[in-house]
Amino acid sequence: MLRMENVNAGYGDVQVLWDVSFEVKAREFVVLVGANGAGKSTIMKTISSLLHPTSGTIWFEDQRLDHVQPYHIIDVGIAHVPEARQLFPEMTVLENLEMGSLCARAKPHRKESIEWVLDLFPRLRERRKQLAGTLSGGEQQMCAIARGLMSKPKMLLFDEPSLGLSPLLTQEIFRLASKIHGEGMTILMVEQNVKQTLAICDRAYVLENGRIALEGKGRELLENEEVKQAFLGI
Repeated sequence: MLRMENVNAGYGDVQVLWDVSFEVKAREFVVLVGANGAGKSTIMKTISSLLHPTSGTIWFEDQRLDHVQPYHIIDVGIAHVPEARQLFPEMTVLENLEMGSLCARAKPHRKESIEWVLDLFPRLRERRKQLAGTLSGGEQQMCAIARGLMSKPKMLLFDEPSLGLSPLLTQEIFRLASKIHGEGMTILMVEQNVKQTLAICDRAYVLENGRIALEGKGRELLENEEVKQAFLGI
């Protein structure tokens, strides 16, 4: 579904990604793991066209994405749940959800989509009239995920969904991600919480200094000695 081929990218004169190539197949749950500064979020920004690569190509289904405008990404069916949530704090939960359904593919289905995401996140139903800025960190993350789902995407990009959350809330977010995947959603997730993400994903890529260093099935990488030493402290 998604294919990145020999992508180089960075910020000004600073190159962050070096010949990065990977793929995500339809209905897969794939994670990118790596230390801070490895280039994980840069990959997400490049897929979302917030950053254009200096070379290489990005394909989603049969469409090339490496030099399109960011609004085109949502039109083709990719929703990006950004790092640090980035909600509209002075708008209610319901208004934030409505903002997620403004694209042409989603707007006609707004009413049923709202009911679907509120069933998926019962806590948001309880707080649907509350300002998003007054929600707890975990509730804000749920709202950000729900807003992404409102665009009726074919694929969800999660950028550090556990950032700033307690271990208990982190487990809940991962449980919800697994549930969404179980309903047929294709997911690409960037995470620092290596142990938990490798346990729930189909496949994973390990990023080191802007390059793909390892790839494999999630649970197989959990047993990899390099991964154990680098990320699990074993």
